[in-house]
Amino acid sequence: MKKLKIKQVKSGIGQAKRQKLTIQALGLKRMHHSIEVVGTPQILGMIAKVNHLLQVEEV
Repeated sequence: MKKLKIKQVKSGIGQAKRQKLTIQALGLKRMHHSIEVVGTPQILGMIAKVNHLLQVEEV
């Protein structure tokens, strides 16, 4: 599976509670915080739900 670098580029303020919880479940803690994850189907589904708040790159 491919590794992905996820960066939060927009704030969760004003978003639905489920979207805030999804960002938290991905491990993002604040704006411009980035993490590297393995692209499992579960992670890709979470990214799809909040892709308007994230920047995703393949590593």
